[in-house]
Amino acid sequence: METAILAGGCFWCTEAIFKRLKGVESVTPGYSGGNVQNPSYEQVSAGDTGHAEAIQIEFNPQIIPYEKILEVFWHTHNPTTLNRQGNDSGTQYRSAIFYQTEKQKEITEKSKALLEKEAIYRDKIVTEIVPFSNFYPAEHYHKDYYGNNNEDPYCTFVIDPKIQKLMQKYGKDVKEEYKNEAE
Repeated sequence: METAILAGGCFWCTEAIFKRLKGVESVTPGYSGGNVQNPSYEQVSAGDTGHAEAIQIEFNPQIIPYEKILEVFWHTHNPTTLNRQGNDSGTQYRSAIFYQTEKQKEITEKSKALLEKEAIYRDKIVTEIVPFSNFYPAEHYHKDYYGNNNEDPYCTFVIDPKIQKLMQKYGKDVKEEYKNEAE
């Protein structure tokens, strides 16, 4: 098993996306990259802890390599907006990859360079690529927020379109129990 720590806006969205991928064993929403120990959602939401809403992904690299984790990351959020994803704004919603090893750093930098070379995005990619320093799990009510609240307007209008995009682009990589979401 390997671990990846990613921040791509609201952790409700990123958790919902990554938990659907084959080879992903667990996804934990939380806070990473800041200077406050064991922060609360309210503290992080205020924007002055330095933390980003992030997810900790435990995955089997024999089933889903780190490169595929990054590919999905790049294509399921906007890595060109500084401290913003959709209507969510502030440093807590920044795009960031917190690499765990030098190998992850190298793979991440190559992945970003390839994306820039292919000019997939008109604007410059602003995703931070920084060494992992900390991760604090979010409060329990954030875990599987989409699964427990999929009728919530935020889920309907923000997360559902991201799930549909995942299904269209990466359907073959989606766990069987989620395949019916593409219909």
